[in-house]
Amino acid sequence: MQLKIMPKKKRLSAGRAPLMLFLCQMISALEVPLDPKLLEDLVQPPTITQQSPKDYIIDPRENIVIQCEAKGKPPPSFSWTRNGTHFDIDKDPLVTMKPGSGTLTINIMSEGKAETYEGVYQCTARNERGAAISNNIVIRPSRSPLWTKEKLEPITLRNGQSLVLPCRPPVGLPPPIIFWMDNSFQRLPQSERVSQGLNGDLYFSNVLPEDTREDYICYARFNHTQTIQQKQPISVKVISAKSHRQRPPTFLTPDGNTSRKEELRGNVLSLECIAEGLPTPIIYWIKEDGTLPVNRTFYRNFKKTLQIVQVTEADSGNYQCIAKNSLGAIHHTISVTVKAAPYWIIAPQNLVLSPEEDGTLICRANGNPKPRISWLSNGVPIEIAPDDPSRKIDGDTIIFSKVQERSSAVYQCNASNEYGYLLANAFVNVLAEPPRILTSANTLYQVIANRPALLDCAFFGSPLPVIEWFKDAKGSALREDIYVLHENGTLEIPVAQKDSTGTYTCVARNKLGMAKNDVHLEIKDPTRIIKQPEYAVVQRGSTVSFECKVKHDHTLIPTVTWLKDHGELPNDGRFTVDKDYLVVADVNDDDGGTYTCVANTTLDNVSASAVLSVVAPTPTPAPIYDVPNPPFDLELTDQLDRSVQLSWTPGDDNNSPITKFIIEYEDAMHEPGLWHHQAEVPGTQTTAQLKLSPYVNYSFRVMAENNLGRSLPSEASEQYLTKAAEPDKNPTAVEGLGSEPDNLVITWKPLNGFESNGPGLQYKVSWRQKDGDDEWTSVVVANVSKYIVSGTPTFVPYLIKVQALNDAGFAPEPAAVMGHSGEDLPMVAPGNVHVNVVNSTLAEVHWDPVPLKSIRGHLQGYRIYYWKTQSSLTRNRRHIEKKILTFQGSKTHGMLPGLEPFSHYTLNVRVVNGKGEGPASPDKVFNTPEGVPSAPSSLKIVNPTLDSLTLEWEPPSHPNGILTEYTLKYQPINSTHELGPLVDLKIPANKTRWILKNLNISTRYKFYFYAQTAAGSGSQITEEAITTVDEAGILPPDVGAGKAVYPRISKLTTAAAETSANISWEYEGPELVNFYVEYGVAGSKEEWRREIVNGSRSFFGLKGLMPGTAYKVRVGAEGDSGFVSSEDVFETGPAMASRQVDIATQGWFIGLMCAVALLILILLIVCFIRRNKGGKYPVKEKEDAHADPEIQPMKEDDGTFGEYSDAEDHKPLKKGSRTPSDRTVKKEDSDDSLVDYGEGVNGQFNEDGSFIGQYSGKKEKEPAEGNESSEAPSPVNAMNSFV
Repeated sequence: MQLKIMPKKKRLSAGRAPLMLFLCQMISALEVPLDPKLLEDLVQPPTITQQSPKDYIIDPRENIVIQCEAKGKPPPSFSWTRNGTHFDIDKDPLVTMKPGSGTLTINIMSEGKAETYEGVYQCTARNERGAAISNNIVIRPSRSPLWTKEKLEPITLRNGQSLVLPCRPPVGLPPPIIFWMDNSFQRLPQSERVSQGLNGDLYFSNVLPEDTREDYICYARFNHTQTIQQKQPISVKVISAKSHRQRPPTFLTPDGNTSRKEELRGNVLSLECIAEGLPTPIIYWIKEDGTLPVNRTFYRNFKKTLQIVQVTEADSGNYQCIAKNSLGAIHHTISVTVKAAPYWIIAPQNLVLSPEEDGTLICRANGNPKPRISWLSNGVPIEIAPDDPSRKIDGDTIIFSKVQERSSAVYQCNASNEYGYLLANAFVNVLAEPPRILTSANTLYQVIANRPALLDCAFFGSPLPVIEWFKDAKGSALREDIYVLHENGTLEIPVAQKDSTGTYTCVARNKLGMAKNDVHLEIKDPTRIIKQPEYAVVQRGSTVSFECKVKHDHTLIPTVTWLKDHGELPNDGRFTVDKDYLVVADVNDDDGGTYTCVANTTLDNVSASAVLSVVAPTPTPAPIYDVPNPPFDLELTDQLDRSVQLSWTPGDDNNSPITKFIIEYEDAMHEPGLWHHQAEVPGTQTTAQLKLSPYVNYSFRVMAENNLGRSLPSEASEQYLTKAAEPDKNPTAVEGLGSEPDNLVITWKPLNGFESNGPGLQYKVSWRQKDGDDEWTSVVVANVSKYIVSGTPTFVPYLIKVQALNDAGFAPEPAAVMGHSGEDLPMVAPGNVHVNVVNSTLAEVHWDPVPLKSIRGHLQGYRIYYWKTQSSLTRNRRHIEKKILTFQGSKTHGMLPGLEPFSHYTLNVRVVNGKGEGPASPDKVFNTPEGVPSAPSSLKIVNPTLDSLTLEWEPPSHPNGILTEYTLKYQPINSTHELGPLVDLKIPANKTRWILKNLNISTRYKFYFYAQTAAGSGSQITEEAITTVDEAGILPPDVGAGKAVYPRISKLTTAAAETSANISWEYEGPELVNFYVEYGVAGSKEEWRREIVNGSRSFFGLKGLMPGTAYKVRVGAEGDSGFVSSEDVFETGPAMASRQVDIATQGWFIGLMCAVALLILILLIVCFIRRNKGGKYPVKEKEDAHADPEIQPMKEDDGTFGEYSDAEDHKPLKKGSRTPSDRTVKKEDSDDSLVDYGEGVNGQFNEDGSFIGQYSGKKEKEPAEGNESSEAPSPVNAMNSFV
């Protein structure tokens, strides 16, 4: 027996009331009232009340708090799992659990890293009645990576050309917000011509000379960590052309004529089209075979972006964007598919039952694709949970029969598909409790006469008690028609009278006992205003009084309040209230208005109003202007079947002529109490001929209207019932759709009562096959809106008609509409399936279409199932989830992206209609070729000795083929941070350890390590290490206390203005170092100019620079161990434009240039002679001896250059530490080395820090030197206000 008290009410009738109440109790489930005293005594399984979100992105700078709150009786205990296994919080000193709660706090602010605690967490709350579980909470720390360094060349183009400035922001978690600004941190203006795309790129439909600037800067803001990253500025120069040819539009994005877009139900669908052309194109949007939803469609970015919020499956279809200018138009079609993560149709609800009763838990969800329903009991899959004989699983329903107390448990329903899941806890609590009445005893109810009286009897018991009411201790229960017994126990007296006063007793019974409670009812007289204030017109300066006489129940004390214009009376001594009167003395114009008398008691209140008009003193009274008085004496004559004549007498027009009369009618048979507009006639007319409908019980009323407003309605006329007639119209919205392969469901919108025209409304439903010669089949049904035709052929077109009829006859013959019987699954699989492998990660599939007749429904498309059966490398067979790609419509080919290299794949193709999928084609097997491997998983350097180092590594996590060998390159780094000769070593692929011998003592080495397959070399991983010091020697100056300290200056940045520049840097090394800044004109041979930095600051300002000039700069430290940073080059801003002449055409300038050229030739000859005499180290040999391992040599076979790669050396070096304590460097870690921060390969200094005049062979910056952020050092806080 299910017991649930519903809030609706049932009227008791004599003799049947106990039976009706008992049957109602049999089919409803029991709810536990929220009474604190009751809840203290009842046991209850756990219920999760609060939990962290499923996808929980945390701030790595703050402690991690994972919420899990639950209630239950007795209070539940809590436990956690992490990544599917038990999470023992007692063993982790950083993890604490909140007392009386399951909420975890992970203290990572004192020590520890957020990355350590990444994973999937789940909370379990358990007591003796069961266990409830939380969602899977995925913990991920937010990330705001730096921008990958790239060399941006200035862009030069002609006026009118199109341009795309790429942004390519770093991938963060969550994704960043992109915006473009200039060096002054001002947003770049955007328009129909210039706009930012959804991918962050800046698009120019055509450029203008004013687009020329050197500071197009893309910014990425990571809101979770409140950080901003800046891309290097992009320089754009637009050359003015005397004439530029106009051109029709073409799309900058997206590519091609068609594209596809997939979005999830409930999300925001964003479609983008950006076009170029001259003049600037305008974008328009349409939906093919449909209209855009009015209230959910928005246009962004100058109509280049179409957004539909709260997208649904109905929004699927083809959307077309059209770009148009005066020279032509172009369009692009975007095919949109809306999928859906699971969403609830019926979520399981808690169930409280009595022993031996029955109940059900229903879990119903929908989604696209259809979600899979699975059940758990107390957090354990129900297939392996302890058996319960009272429980039976039927798909999405659990049926309980004759439950016992041991049947109490918490059940979990999981609805999941490829786009997400839903998890709901619902408990079954079996209770045996005698009746309890929760309403306070001897409660007194006071009610005004002729109003409803509600007497409460809140109760609880299990099984659900039967409720009876008695009055004044009489022996029989209240069963008269004047009482209404609500299922929550409340007794309602719809119209309380004086004789309703008395004592009422509520009795609750079940098989475990009985409880009763007395309440008392008193009926009071209503409060009435027997003398109301009256409308008054008074002259200025006179006195006016309003009377308000109140009659009330003698046991109630009323309070009378006066209001003016619905507010308090003015605080003025001219207003006095004396018993039943309000007196206003010395009336002025401001005193005019509405005065209201309000009488309040504890049970009711009444009010009455009057208007005061203030006029100027005149010997003659002013006329009264007001809305008309209501018409009266309404009379019906000439009563016919479809018409009647109504006449009336107008009321007083109150000195404003009546302009028109409004006639309304009431249908007392179908819509009693509701008045509808019938007709309007001029104010000079007092009769109207009214058209009527059959079988309507009419009453009429009339209102008059003048320039001041509309009168009150007249009294209603006598009723007039028109005769019945056949219907004038047929149902609308007739449709025919099949719900099963062998039926046709015919639906329509039925007529309302007013349209029925008579009693006995029915519908004649007729149908026949469209393409056959069959006669019409007809059936007459009651006043319903659906009829199902069974036994139809599958997916056949039908002609359908629905005709209304009543007792008087048939409506006119309806028009036929076309429908289809139900669809069935397709019968035939696609044939001639073949696969073309494009590359190691992409394949193209072709197939022949199936015959249309075999589809047996509306063609939805073709669906490819594909899966990796095994890896070509490991040959380990294991189950891998099949992947699905659906191609809409009648396409006969499609691309499979994201395949794994060097793997065996199997696929088949199926046709899809509205019913589902057809049979699969025969499995097709294909292989993907080898690819290049990923970087080795780790590289460790262990066991350093005087002249050897041991390298240990783990193979690549994704070999993508058969490893052929490893390549190890290494070179020493001397005390001046120069790189020595590069050694290239090949290592067999089966090795994971290698010992390097005959190395230099106490020397730092840099290693470059990568794997190879037949497809080529993979990404490299780098590491640095030092051989140990000779025991007989002395510690080098950069080694002490067991830790190498190499002083260095890094991250040298400049910010230049017209005649000045700000220089900043970072320093690592011993304290108390004095810095200096050296600078000079870039490319000149003049000596460096030096400026001393006061104190140990890490910034300095240069002044007195020449505008528009390129300068070189470096920072050094004074002392015996002097060192300098790598050089940086900056350019000051251009000087202010001034009126100039072209000096290139001046004679004195040409003569000066010739003299300079002659002088340079003489200097070159002298330098060449001195160089041959001095025998210096040749520059070319010096560069060859220290070749950069990152620059690939020319290939021997074709003389071409190898591919340049900077994939690994783009991450910032952590301050104060170069490698982890275990000497392990993961491929995600920094690959910087000390040489990256030196001046050059062979740069040397004298003891006083001055530069030795020898060519240093300074190399180009390696990717390792590009780790610094490109954003300016100071404006981050300033930029926060722009986003």
